[in-house]
Amino acid sequence: MEIAQHFGTPRFYKRLDKFDGLYALAIALATGVALRRYGSGMDAYEIAILFGAAGGLIALGWFWKAWRVFFPVAALTALAAIGQYHGDLDRGQHAFGLKYLFSSQSSIMWMCFLFFLATALYWAGLLARSALLARIASGLTWSAAALGLAGMLTRWYESYLIGPDIGHIPVSNLYEVFVLFCLITALMYLYYEARFQARQMGAFVLLVISAAVGFILWYGIARQAHDIQPLIPALQSWWMKIHVPANFVGYGAFSLAAMLGVAELLERHGHLKGKLPPAAVLDEVMYKAIAVGFLFFTIATVLGAMWAADAWGGYWSWDPKETWALVVWLNYAAWLHMRQIKGWRGEPLAWWAVFGVVITSFAFLGVNMFLSGLHSYGGL
Repeated sequence: MEIAQHFGTPRFYKRLDKFDGLYALAIALATGVALRRYGSGMDAYEIAILFGAAGGLIALGWFWKAWRVFFPVAALTALAAIGQYHGDLDRGQHAFGLKYLFSSQSSIMWMCFLFFLATALYWAGLLARSALLARIASGLTWSAAALGLAGMLTRWYESYLIGPDIGHIPVSNLYEVFVLFCLITALMYLYYEARFQARQMGAFVLLVISAAVGFILWYGIARQAHDIQPLIPALQSWWMKIHVPANFVGYGAFSLAAMLGVAELLERHGHLKGKLPPAAVLDEVMYKAIAVGFLFFTIATVLGAMWAADAWGGYWSWDPKETWALVVWLNYAAWLHMRQIKGWRGEPLAWWAVFGVVITSFAFLGVNMFLSGLHSYGGL
C-alpha cells in the first residue's frame, strides 16, 4: 500500500540517482550469474520466481535507499562464507573463519547476541533519554539483521553441500522461520524508525524479537534444530519459496504493531512520561504496519490455497492451520475496517493490536504445538 503510493507519485523516477542505477545493474548481473550457473536445475516456475525476486529487490532498493547498502553487505558476507567452504561442508567445523564467524550457525548466533545487546541499549537509551545509546542500538539492529540474512543465504548453500537433492531455501522448519521472523520484523521496524525518527520504539519492538531469539537458542540447543534436514515430501515445492516469506511479513508486521500498541497504551496512561513518541505517532506506525502485514498475509493465504490445490487437490480443507490463518485474517480485516470506515483511533485499537498478537502467535506456533493436521510438520 505504502510502496504503491510511493511509486505512484509522478516525481518518483526523478528521485532515482546513479547509485540506484548501479544497484539495479548489480542485481541484474547477479541474476544473470545465478541463471547461468543454476538455470539448468530450475523449472519455469523457479525461473519466474528468480526474476520476480530480482525485480522486487531492485524496487525495494529504489523505494528504501538504506536497502541499497544493507542487501549488498549481507550478500557479500554470505559470499565470503561460501568462498571458504571450497565445496566441503566439513570445513565449517574446522576452518576458523567459518566455525566462529561466517558459517550459517555462527552468523545466526552473532545475530542473536546483537539483537539481545540492541534491546538492552534501546531500553538504556529510552530510560536515560540518550540519543547516542539509541543510535548505537539502531546500528546493532542493522548489523544483526545483516548477519541474519547472510546466515540464511549461507545455510541455503550449505544445504546443497549435503546433497543436491537435500538443498532447499531455509524456511522449512520452526528454527529457520524464527530466524526469518526476527529478520523481517527488524527490517520493518528499522524502516519505520528512520521514517518517523522515533528510535524510542525500538525498546518495545526489540522485545518481541528478543523473545524469538530466546526460542531460537532454546530450540537450537535443546533440540539440535540448527541441523539441516531433508525436506519432507509436502514441502518439496517451489510454492514454499513465495508462500512462507509472504506469511512472515504478515507475522512480523502484526507483532511489531502489538508492541507499538503496548507503547501507545503506556504513553496514553502517562507511564514513561516524556520518553516515548507521541501517541499519535505510535498509532500511525501501528496502522501502517498492520496495513502492510494484512496485504502480505492476504497474498500468503491465497498462495497457500493454490499450493494446497496443487499438493492435495483442494484449495481449502479446514485444516487447523488454515482455520487459524482465517481467524488471523478476519481479526485484522475487522481492525482495519474499524479504523478506516468507523474512524476508530487510539486506545481501543491499541488494545486490539495487543490482543491480536495472541491470536497470531497461536496461528504461528500454537497450532504446531497443540493441534494436528495436514500442516503438522513443524512441531516441537
